[in-house]
Amino acid sequence: MIIGLTGSIASGKSTVSNMLKEYGFPIVDADVVARQVVEPGSETLKKIAEAFGEEVLTENGELDRKKLGSIIFNDEEKRQLLNSIIHPAIRKEMLRQRDEYLEKGEKTVIMDIPLLFESKLQHFVDKILVVSVSEDVQLERLMKRNQLTEEEAKARIQSQLPLSVKEQGADAVINNNGSIEETRKQLEQILKDWDVL
Repeated sequence: MIIGLTGSIASGKSTVSNMLKEYGFPIVDADVVARQVVEPGSETLKKIAEAFGEEVLTENGELDRKKLGSIIFNDEEKRQLLNSIIHPAIRKEMLRQRDEYLEKGEKTVIMDIPLLFESKLQHFVDKILVVSVSEDVQLERLMKRNQLTEEEAKARIQSQLPLSVKEQGADAVINNNGSIEETRKQLEQILKDWDVL
């Protein structure tokens, strides 16, 4: 079974991902893959340098995220160009990792995809697990974690699909407003219900 794990900023998805790791499930993490596909010497990094010029590379041939960020930040066309290079590479590598785990005989693979719904990747997985929190808790955690003002935190939260929308597309929802123990209990129950634990 391929389980898609998603949530929203400061919803506690990483906490649940770590719990799944403790259970021994292999995890394909979209954020990790996003860094892997632009490593020095990679095909994707070459394409980015061709599209945006060598100045987006550091002296060691790594991606200069800051410089690239400043180029695409206020330019929708350039941002779409970057996405058209990076997103297919990320998807391809995620599927490659998923299939490699399955070939090794893993019965359950977790695909940790923060923007699962936004990127319309539901077809990658069999079940979708959403880690959710109330808006108040989300705001409070984000402000605390990233040292943001209320306004900054709200802007980041609003840049993603609302959790209520994600919950509607989920096969199961973990309510992460309480303690770590409560979260773990919910996760265990879902994994048992799905017959993977």
